[in-house]
Amino acid sequence: KFRMPTAQNLVPIRLDLDVDGQKFKDTFTWNPSDPDSEIVVFARRTAKDLKLPPGFITVMASAIQIADFRSLEGQDMYPGERIVPIKLDLRVNHTLIRDQFLWDLNNFESDPEEFAKTFCADLGIQDPEVGPAIAFSIREQLYEIAVQSVASARENRISKKGRRGAEYTPVSKAGSTGLDLVKLFGHKSSVVRKRKEWDVYEPIVDLLSSEEVDALQAKEERLTR
Repeated sequence: KFRMPTAQNLVPIRLDLDVDGQKFKDTFTWNPSDPDSEIVVFARRTAKDLKLPPGFITVMASAIQIADFRSLEGQDMYPGERIVPIKLDLRVNHTLIRDQFLWDLNNFESDPEEFAKTFCADLGIQDPEVGPAIAFSIREQLYEIAVQSVASARENRISKKGRRGAEYTPVSKAGSTGLDLVKLFGHKSSVVRKRKEWDVYEPIVDLLSSEEVDALQAKEERLTR
C-alpha cells in the first residue's frame, strides 16, 4: 500500500511564493496525520517570525498541499523493481553537491535525515543547511517514485482486466529507473563497484567563491524568468 519508503511517513513540501512583490522560498516536511488546522497555525507563525506581510498567511496555507498525499493512502503500489537510483545536484549557499546512489524501497526503516547527516560528516561539510537540503531532495524523489508506483499499479490492474493470457507490465518512469540487484550484479558477482564506475558514483563537493555564487544565482534567475 502507498506510503513513503522511509521510517517516517512525511510529505515533502516546497514553497515558492510571491506576494505583493515580496518573495518567500522554503522546503520542509509535513506529517499528513496532523490536522489541517495546524497548517494555518504554521503559516501564521512563519509569517510572524519572518515579519512577512499578513497576505502571506492565506497564500502559504493554500500552498501546503496534503490532500494529494492523503488521496493516495491505502492504494496499491506497483511491486516492480525495488532498487532505485537517487541523484543529488544541489547548491546550498556556497556548497555544490553532486552524487548518485541506490536506494532500497523495501527498507521502511530508512532515514534520509540520518543519511544526510552521515554524508556531511564523511565529506567534511560544515554548512548546517546542506544536510536538510540533501534529506529533502531524497524525500522529494522518493515521493515522486511512490506516486508513480501507484499509477503503475493502477495501469497493471486495468491491463489485466482488459487482456487475458500473457502478463502485461506497464512501462513507467518508476519502473524504467528501478534496478534489480540480481540483474545488476548477478548471482556470483561482487557488489563492489568496478573501477570504471568509480567516477560515476563518486560524490562531488565544491566550495564556490562569492563571484561564482552570484553568477549561478543570476543564471538561475534568468532560467526562472
